Amino acid sequence: MDLEQRLADLESRQAFQDDAMQTLSDVVYEQERTIERLRMQMQALLKRLEDLQGQVGVADDEAPPPHY
Repeated sequence: MDLEQRLADLESRQAFQDDAMQTLSDVVYEQERTIERLRMQMQALLKRLEDLQGQVGVADDEAPPPHY
């Protein structure tokens, strides 16, 4: 294999790897956005749960009913 062919192969591989890295980077970015959105939703749900528990007077350490 001559030098020009080897160089062309290396350039082709680099282009493929650059594309793969960009794709992975995009996936990681979208996952981070999803995780942040889910974290915020979880905080909102926990706040709602605490508010509801406060409204009905349920303590966190209260034992479950006997039929559980």
